[in-house]
Amino acid sequence: MQFYDEVCILAFLKMSPLIAEFVGTFILITLGLAVNANLMLKGTKAKHSSWLMISIGWGLAVFCAVTVAGPYSGAHVNPAVTFGLAIAGLFQWSSVLPFVLAQMLGAGLGAFVAWLNFKDHFDAEESRNVKLGVFATGPQIRNLPLNFFNEMTGTFFLVFVLLYISGPEVENAETESLVIGLGSIGALPVAFLVMIIGMGLGGTTGYAINPARDLAPRVMHAILPMKGKGSSDWGYAWVPVLAPLAGAFVACLVHMLVS
Repeated sequence: MQFYDEVCILAFLKMSPLIAEFVGTFILITLGLAVNANLMLKGTKAKHSSWLMISIGWGLAVFCAVTVAGPYSGAHVNPAVTFGLAIAGLFQWSSVLPFVLAQMLGAGLGAFVAWLNFKDHFDAEESRNVKLGVFATGPQIRNLPLNFFNEMTGTFFLVFVLLYISGPEVENAETESLVIGLGSIGALPVAFLVMIIGMGLGGTTGYAINPARDLAPRVMHAILPMKGKGSSDWGYAWVPVLAPLAGAFVACLVHMLVS
């Protein structure tokens, strides 16, 4: 019985980083989409679409997510960050897929909770574009090569700066566990980083800079019941998925070259 209890405890501890990624991404997407909904949908008391407020709101959503998940998983809360750290040799490749799945599931649940909180306002909103814009990003001027470059650039700065203000830290010499990522540097600098990326580069495409932030909510937009919601714009959906991965790849290559 004691051996069984020890195995259960070890299994729980092994799953803790995945749970942290799930919870952290859930917090990020719930609060981030709530900011979008509060500022964009018809009938809310805060309706006043301001890109400055959206940038600040998403930065603070990141702050909350990193604060909660950071001590347990490093708070990647972003498949591009997970992918980039693996390329840089700072994260095990065997853990990439489980982390990404946890992030996607957390993002999907976050999108559902945000929708449920604003369900009446989604139904009252006439604009299909506004409804989709709460869930997913999209370009102001549709030019897919430049849209791709913009998302790649934003993610490049996210991952590149992150690698310079964060370093690997071995938490337990016996298990050789390595926790690296957003949570290892403290939540506030990351919030500022996301804010400045949004203020500077976000106005063209809505700055997903995170495949989980766009893809999982876009899927939820497609399946959730909303009056007159229209298309989920799957023709654009590949951009905020592949471009952040490309940006993370380039950021890690440049970091390895100059460091």
